[in-house]
Amino acid sequence: MITPTELFTLLSDQTRLRCILLLIKEKEICVCEFTHILNSIQPKISRHLAYLRKSGLVLDERREQWVYYKLNNNLTKWTKQILINISSELKNTEPYKSDFEKNNKLKKQHPCKI
Repeated sequence: MITPTELFTLLSDQTRLRCILLLIKEKEICVCEFTHILNSIQPKISRHLAYLRKSGLVLDERREQWVYYKLNNNLTKWTKQILINISSELKNTEPYKSDFEKNNKLKKQHPCKI
């Protein structure tokens, strides 16, 4: 189980916070989609997602050559509430607002197949 200090340490990084907020909104995102949305390289995104996975905040699933991430459904009530509150308060703030807009554009086409 994640502690409050661990949660806030994880969320203190901009890349990890952006990933979590996208996962709250979309439920499941491929690493390649994160790289497009966040305009970052795959190793950096994968490293940050690995921290989130090791903490138990997110789960991963490999499908062919792609790895998809989603929030762990078994998070504690207080953890879920904090994530919901953060998402609600930041959804119209940059860079998160732009991330959501980029994600909406990507929904029609899987970026790894481009």
